[in-house]
Amino acid sequence: MNIKSGKTSEGNAERRVRVVVAERNPFVVSALREMLECDGRFDLLGVVHSGAQFLELAAATQFDVAVVGWKLADMDGADLLTEVQSRQLGVRITIFSNDHDIGILKQCVRLGAQGYCFQFDDPPVIFETILAVAHGRICIPYIDINKVNDTPLSRLTVRERELLAVLSDGWTNLQIATRTGISENTVKYHLKNLYDKLEVRNRAMAVALYSSEKRRTSKSPIG
Repeated sequence: MNIKSGKTSEGNAERRVRVVVAERNPFVVSALREMLECDGRFDLLGVVHSGAQFLELAAATQFDVAVVGWKLADMDGADLLTEVQSRQLGVRITIFSNDHDIGILKQCVRLGAQGYCFQFDDPPVIFETILAVAHGRICIPYIDINKVNDTPLSRLTVRERELLAVLSDGWTNLQIATRTGISENTVKYHLKNLYDKLEVRNRAMAVALYSSEKRRTSKSPIG
């Protein structure tokens, strides 16, 4: 892990977008490093290879945007985005993916990624995505608006939404069982079905998805 100070001196360096990269593939890292360092708009602060390293860096270093590979040494992008939300790190993330699966793109958006681009995109597209995210905008590839609105949460029943709400309040399986009058095994069965519907693997990811949805729906319309 090679990290430069997040502080910049006055002048040209101060106007540059401060970038960190999290990517496990050394060839991708090398290409990104060369692209960013040859462009005067960016200041590459450092590169990490694992999610744990990135989370440590995000808590200690100021930067404008992170470029994060979908598969890191110890976790994937969904796990990382979940941890970022859980720890309330407040960093802006562009996922840099080599997979064209629209399901991954939708999952990243639901979990709070502000940008998404592909490793095979032309450099100008990658640069503009990073710049947009660094300046507070969301920049993702085109998706059919009907597919965006069709989130896993929209397909939940009222009872499943209630279950998700108490999960977000920190209820344990035993508490859910006691207060609803069902067995813990039945609770586990319902939770498994809930995770399958949400396309997540565990409680933390389900809660992060629920929290992200609540934040979006609670925003008042402009105008």
